[in-house]
Amino acid sequence: MEKENLLTGDRPTGKLHIGHYMGSLKKRVELQDQYNNFIMIADQQALTDNARDPKKIQNSLIEVMLDYLSVGIDPMKSNIFVQSQIPELNELTMHYLNLVSIARLKRNPTVKNEMKEKNFGDSVPTGFFIYPVSQAADITAFKASVVPVGEDQIPMIEQTNEIVKTFNYVYNQNVLNRAQALLPKKGLGRLPGIDGKSKMSKSLDNAIYLSDSSDIIQKKIMSMYTDPNHIRVEDPGQIEDNTVFTYLDAFCSDKHTLSKMKEHYKTGGLGDVKVKKYLNEIIQSELEPIRNRREYYQNNLDYVYKILKDGSNKARSTASQTLFDVRKAIGINYF
Repeated sequence: MEKENLLTGDRPTGKLHIGHYMGSLKKRVELQDQYNNFIMIADQQALTDNARDPKKIQNSLIEVMLDYLSVGIDPMKSNIFVQSQIPELNELTMHYLNLVSIARLKRNPTVKNEMKEKNFGDSVPTGFFIYPVSQAADITAFKASVVPVGEDQIPMIEQTNEIVKTFNYVYNQNVLNRAQALLPKKGLGRLPGIDGKSKMSKSLDNAIYLSDSSDIIQKKIMSMYTDPNHIRVEDPGQIEDNTVFTYLDAFCSDKHTLSKMKEHYKTGGLGDVKVKKYLNEIIQSELEPIRNRREYYQNNLDYVYKILKDGSNKARSTASQTLFDVRKAIGINYF
């Protein structure tokens, strides 16, 4: 049975952290043998709200690539490429824009929320405003039938499928294929920042990065937010909204030991330092092989850039065929 195509990716706006690792990167490694994997470093999408700071994107691109390789994404199994190196995506976006109204873009809840978070107001960059259409170009260019996303990204898949349906109807051709969202398992929510905030962020300096040294990781874990009312060791502690236990739920595979630790903490007699030391042991064990692989690739950057170049060339070949079919359906392959 022929494998389906799967598309994933990240915006290169900084190094990837353990939230990315638990939320998507580990899953991508697992999916490498099940699908034809296309992994896109979405630098053009990142430029939609960072156009005045391109160095930020340029510097982050190789950091993201190193993170990919360090977690075990295999370039022999996954086609890793750079979005800006596939100019066919730009033309596909233009053709799809002709089929989408401004009113429809304004209704996209994902875009509305992100515009609000970034405080764009009426000054939203046009490229950012239309990026759901650009994402539709990304998905359809590589004939991806499966796209792993969080629930907040489902509107993007829905808009892609609307464009697919409209295009095939308008041009009376069955050229584009619908995509299906692959959602994370229930109960695997986003990891909060180490300060207990709802989201890890470079600007808030509350993330543990895959590239952090063991000393830095230990320092960050020992500073993590716990129960502010758990002042003395003998005091009963709260598990809910306790960042250390949230991380233990995500990383600890010994659920029996963790369950006993939780009961001990709730009844009193277990200090925060001991719990944090246990978490540190677990995370250090998880990240050590990742750091070692990253160091290897960091010392072989010529090879890393070759992987990106070869992957982009392969991706462009696939996107070129899709664009040829789209142009033919529209009727603009004049020569």
